[in-house]
Amino acid sequence: MYKILSGVVNALSNLDVDSFAPPKPPPPRMPVQYAEQRESDEERQFRKVFQQLAGDDMEVSPSELMNILNRIISKHHDLKTDGFSIESCRSMVAVMDSDSTGKLGFHEFKHLWDNIKKWQAVYKTYDRDHSGTIGADELPGAFKAAGFPLNDDLFRMIIRRYSDESGNLDFDNYIGCLVRLDAMCRAFKTLDKDNNGTIKVNVQEWLQLTMYS
Repeated sequence: MYKILSGVVNALSNLDVDSFAPPKPPPPRMPVQYAEQRESDEERQFRKVFQQLAGDDMEVSPSELMNILNRIISKHHDLKTDGFSIESCRSMVAVMDSDSTGKLGFHEFKHLWDNIKKWQAVYKTYDRDHSGTIGADELPGAFKAAGFPLNDDLFRMIIRRYSDESGNLDFDNYIGCLVRLDAMCRAFKTLDKDNNGTIKVNVQEWLQLTMYS
């Protein structure tokens, strides 16, 4: 894991980080009454669904997120997947948890859900042979369309870490990889104080970077 993260940071240092277009972070959490007064009809409908999914505490934990995603993805037979792991769901929560509660509130969950829908559309577009997976030759276009133009070094790392023996990437690994790329890019930009595309980190910053992703 250390070698993979170290390689990602080194590879990112050779890229124009500003060319990446990861999704914007979710908005700060607002009081429920204030938020509800300013919601669109679509958001009100989504809130009703969220209340059913989240339960009484109106928050989604990593384990609840895993159950939600796996229940939904099981209905999409055109997407090949082994199911979302608890590790992937913890990463998703960490990236979208803007108030550091360890769970996703309504707007955080909706922001993640919108991203997954967008990434799912990209995935289907680049699964040109309708195999349910994205082949190695289709990966560059798929990642660029998702907002992450990568160089050859990063693709080799991704294929080793996330693809099967034939170099094919299934849906849950595609989403899990995008979540980690998103986290790494955000952390990199946070540490790139002078915005010159390079960073110098101490031990504490390095631990923060690796733990966040």
